[in-house]
Amino acid sequence: MYKIAVMGDRDSIYGFAALGFEIFPVDSVEQARKNLKTFADGEYAAVYITEAVASGLSAELEFFREKMNPAIIPIPGITGNTGIGMKNVSKSVEQAVGSDIIS
Repeated sequence: MYKIAVMGDRDSIYGFAALGFEIFPVDSVEQARKNLKTFADGEYAAVYITEAVASGLSAELEFFREKMNPAIIPIPGITGNTGIGMKNVSKSVEQAVGSDIIS
């Protein structure tokens, strides 16, 4: 059975443990990169990652866009929405449809 991971600063992701998700608090971009490699090699189908952490992992996120597993979904953290999640949705729509219909 596949698992779901949530990665970001502790305050933003702590509540996801109550939902049964595995939480991975990170303090650095390097630690987040190592975790992404672990998720890709493991049994994770989805990884929720706070937008603040995702902003430092643009190359890695682009690499995983083409992969089936894990699906990486940016979510807002306690600092608020940075727009990274919507940018990723726009990219996916544009790739699927051929033009950006969201903007």
